[in-house]
Amino acid sequence: MRLHLLSLVFLGGLLFGKAQENSPNIILMIGDGTGLAQITAGMYANGNKTHLESFEVIGLAKTHSSNSLVTDSAASGTAMACGVKTYNGVIGIGADNKNKASILTLSKKKGYKTGLIATSSIVHATPASFYANVVSRRQYEDIAFQMSNSDVDFFIGGGKKHFDRRKDGRNLLKEMEGWKFTTSLNAFNKSTSAKVGYFTNDDEPVRIVEGRTPELKDGISSMFNKLTEKESPFFLMVEGSQIDWGGHANDLRYIITEYKDFDDAIGKAVAFVKENPNTLLIVTADHETGGLGISSGNIKNFNPKGGFVTGGHTASMVPVFAMGVGEETFGGIYENTAIFDKMLAVLSKK
Repeated sequence: MRLHLLSLVFLGGLLFGKAQENSPNIILMIGDGTGLAQITAGMYANGNKTHLESFEVIGLAKTHSSNSLVTDSAASGTAMACGVKTYNGVIGIGADNKNKASILTLSKKKGYKTGLIATSSIVHATPASFYANVVSRRQYEDIAFQMSNSDVDFFIGGGKKHFDRRKDGRNLLKEMEGWKFTTSLNAFNKSTSAKVGYFTNDDEPVRIVEGRTPELKDGISSMFNKLTEKESPFFLMVEGSQIDWGGHANDLRYIITEYKDFDDAIGKAVAFVKENPNTLLIVTADHETGGLGISSGNIKNFNPKGGFVTGGHTASMVPVFAMGVGEETFGGIYENTAIFDKMLAVLSKK
């Protein structure tokens, strides 16, 4: 009987290991505010090339929130992270006023490693949608506290001040047991801690043209190394945050340079999928910003020029590009909440 029980335990361990090994990785890349015009401008400005051209499956997502045709990043982030429509400004809480579990949390429960990268602060609306539940996206200190108790294993982003220079006088960085915090990508790479956070700025990171480091392609490469150190699968969300800020500023150069940074990271992700086919890669946007239109440009050097219809967001659908495990489900037109559903289906694969 003892031998039989030991055999069952051993067999169970093998089956668990096999299930973990065969569970697909999930990479979700969000170009904040990135509609077709932003992609078009970035592509032309980059010599008529974008890594999105290597995707064969493309869909369109409806972005409206539960109370407005024009969403904000909190409601749209929650839709993709948690699979529910909610009110503008709300994170991780449905229109029914109930907290929702994110795809990151559900991944962690299945033994996944988890990571977040943003070119904004790590407590900004989009990244926060994957670990926080708050009624207002402006509750940065509450969001930081929830991060300190979250299922996130690795992160790269700004916002350090919300953790160590708080109104309540607490220093969360000293309270977060098991975490190692770094101020350089090199230190992030060298850390052997099971949980590592790299704060890129005390507040919001600067523009890429102002010398923001790391470049997103370097950040995602380092994150891949961290997430694959063990044999467990992983969930990773990467946000090109400041494409949106260029749209709000109606600044085409700002959009183009931030899109280039994001596109370079997409290239790294595509290469990862080709080397690790048991992976789903999704590239999409939470909404379009600015109502950008490409109105002219020089065909000889692909120099795009355009105009804007607003300094805010628009209700335009946004493209969804998919590659790898489950890619075939991402074609067509659907609500942005379906992105969560499709990731969840892949998460359930063994």
